[in-house]
Amino acid sequence: MKVQIRFGVEIQHDVKPEEWKQMPSGWVFGRVSAVSTDSHANVYVLHRNTQIDPLVIFDQNGNYLRSWGKGVIMDPHGIRVDKHDNVWVVDRAGQIIKYTPDGKVQWKVGTAGQRGTDDHTFNLPTDVAWDSQDNTYISDGYGNSRVVKFDKNGKYVKDWGTAGSAPGQFNTPHSIQFDSKDRAYVSDRENNRIQIFDTDGKLIKIWNHLGSTQGIWISPKDEMYILTHRNNVENITADTLAGRLMHIDLESGKVLGAMESPGHEISGSPNGDIFVASLTGNVLRWMPHPQFSRSH
Repeated sequence: MKVQIRFGVEIQHDVKPEEWKQMPSGWVFGRVSAVSTDSHANVYVLHRNTQIDPLVIFDQNGNYLRSWGKGVIMDPHGIRVDKHDNVWVVDRAGQIIKYTPDGKVQWKVGTAGQRGTDDHTFNLPTDVAWDSQDNTYISDGYGNSRVVKFDKNGKYVKDWGTAGSAPGQFNTPHSIQFDSKDRAYVSDRENNRIQIFDTDGKLIKIWNHLGSTQGIWISPKDEMYILTHRNNVENITADTLAGRLMHIDLESGKVLGAMESPGHEISGSPNGDIFVASLTGNVLRWMPHPQFSRSH
């Protein structure tokens, strides 16, 4: 792999300076909490510099396209683009907002600054994912310890999980993703495990061998990548400076490959690139490099 350490900020070597569209003058990322891509390989960066728009969009070459969200997205945490290219922002202040690709609000649940545990309030939510039927699942989160399910029309269905370390309980459900078999993988971060459920919240299995997982991404081809620390102590003490990016076999949980990479959340692009959102204020773009490939 080769890496571009500051995607969207530094020009790439194969792009002419006069053809590179930078962010508006004076703009810099704050702590980058999440990143996602759409079907056109555009890159959506969510960050925490409150002086500019918290959501900034680039093309696959790092050219600035557009941005939005200042004064609306209060505490940026998670972003995912679904298979229909809808853009979903998880605001840790207590709201989840579904946008069109050009920034128009389509649906919202929760209210910024209002915390609760019912079907329309959250407490520091973290991430969002969908099953094959377009049902929506929200990991909720730091204050609560549950996963909340809505149907494809935005109607509340159910939630599951309570605080604790027993099977099916959570201590900071931080990231959630689905595979093609409609299994939900939830990073139960402070319990140093990933718990796997069906769409009704029935526990299928638990992986205890992958450490304190920050972020999960599963590709349409069921390729699973995670960002993780050895345990929750390392996660807290090392924060932005440590971590491992791992390629995981979905059926066995076996580590197929790993390398060092700091990061908070992770996503992949249709062109095969892996994007890592780092709280250092960077977006790391990991790209396959043919010169580094090995045949043995």
